[in-house]
Amino acid sequence: MSRLVHRLLLASVLLVPALPRAAPPPDMERLAAGPWIARARLAELPTTGAAWEAVREDAERLVPDPDLSDQNDPSNVRVFAKALVHARTGDLLMAAAVRRACLDIIGTEYGASSLALGRELMAYVLAADLVGLPPEQDALFRDWLARVRDTPMSEGRTLRQTHERRPNGWGTYAGATRLAIAVYLDEPEEIAEVARIFRGWLGDRAAYADFRYGDLDWQADPRRPVGINPSGAQRAGHSIDGAIAEGLRRSGPFDWPPPHENYIYSTLQGALAQAVILERAGYDVFAWQDQALLRAFEWLHQQADFPAEGDDTWQPHLINHFYHRDFPAPVPSRPGKNIGYTDWTHADWAPSD
Repeated sequence: MSRLVHRLLLASVLLVPALPRAAPPPDMERLAAGPWIARARLAELPTTGAAWEAVREDAERLVPDPDLSDQNDPSNVRVFAKALVHARTGDLLMAAAVRRACLDIIGTEYGASSLALGRELMAYVLAADLVGLPPEQDALFRDWLARVRDTPMSEGRTLRQTHERRPNGWGTYAGATRLAIAVYLDEPEEIAEVARIFRGWLGDRAAYADFRYGDLDWQADPRRPVGINPSGAQRAGHSIDGAIAEGLRRSGPFDWPPPHENYIYSTLQGALAQAVILERAGYDVFAWQDQALLRAFEWLHQQADFPAEGDDTWQPHLINHFYHRDFPAPVPSRPGKNIGYTDWTHADWAPSD
């Protein structure tokens, strides 16, 4: 073989793009024991104290017209609260209300944005898993879930497309709901795909890098944008290690001190929901990319001086739980747009339970 041919062959090999890093298969047995919290552990949680009383209070609220097209409808987390109360106490009225709500939401996605669908639907799926649906209702619910994730929403994107393209809150909420649906439908390959994309969002571009970013002013490396800036990243002498650049861009160009931009916490609502379910699936997700989720919270507290407030106060309970930290975390916390009650479900017990 001539040197020229050898060089041409070598060049052709080097030009072949690397295949994306696949995620290993999920632990379906562990997921079957509970995709958000193990049912055995939930059965041991206290039925006294401020956190439990907040769950119970929300569970007792009426949800007459649950609506997936309303991105701020609190019915979803109230239905999840009902499911938690049923799972802990055996309250049959709570279970009946959950089952009714899971039927009532079918069709309310018409006219919804993929943001609304991503925010609203996950809690219903997790609630249905907790209470169990009768066979006919379960078949109807499963068929609808399989269709709704691939139905174009008002802006023209499906839930899957939003997850795979948008690196902001739209995408993280969509990813969490996509993941919950995949767990409910018992789809290990789909779960592994969500894990791969999430790893890419955390910063592993070898796993996934097909997001479409906006202005890149807050990115550590604008040529290689990521969801959470990498460890040690700096800009103009300031740490942006852990900063969520796509959320910060909503406030404008890079500036210091950092703005208190709530799109960061909104993005984290979807990201943390994905992380909890993926951890239940056996992935060491809270360690990925140099503990990216912890670094995001450290940046918010140490650099931005911006602790969680309002309906984001359920988030630090998860960070404290999985990383054994002590970020400010009020009890009772407020549920978020897609999930909540972590001051009850994830307090004072080990992640491996």
